[in-house]
Amino acid sequence: MTGVVFYRLNAKFLERATDVPEDAREVVYYSLAIGHHVGVFDCFKPVLRCSADFYDRLIAVLPEGEARRKFEGLHRFGEITIDRSHTEMIGRAIDTVRDDLDDETATWLGELSQSLAAIDREPAIYLMARRLS
Repeated sequence: MTGVVFYRLNAKFLERATDVPEDAREVVYYSLAIGHHVGVFDCFKPVLRCSADFYDRLIAVLPEGEARRKFEGLHRFGEITIDRSHTEMIGRAIDTVRDDLDDETATWLGELSQSLAAIDREPAIYLMARRLS
C-alpha cells in the first residue's frame, strides 16, 4: 500500500434542504447511496490523503475498540466507508487521544473531524477511504 485517500460524497442536488419535500428526501438519499454500488465515483471529492506509513501510525495512536477496527478494515478490504453510524464512535476515539498527538496527526485528525461534522449535519454525506497501490 503506497497511500490512502479519503473521498467525501460531494454532490449537491439542490441549494437548500427546504427545496426538497420531506417525502422526497429519502429518494434523493437512496439515489446517492446506490450510485456507489454501480461505480459512480464522480460525485466524490478527495478530502484527505496520507502515506501508508502515516496511516499505520494513525491506527497505532487510536485506542483499542470499534474506531480502531474500522480503520484497520482498510488493510483487510482495500476500502472503508464512514457514514453517520460511525461519526460518534470515531469522534470519541479522536477526543481520547487528541492531547497526545504530534502536530501532523492532530492536523490530519482535525480535518477528519470536519468531515465527520459535515456527515452529522447532512446524513447523505459519507466518506470512502481507499488504499492506493
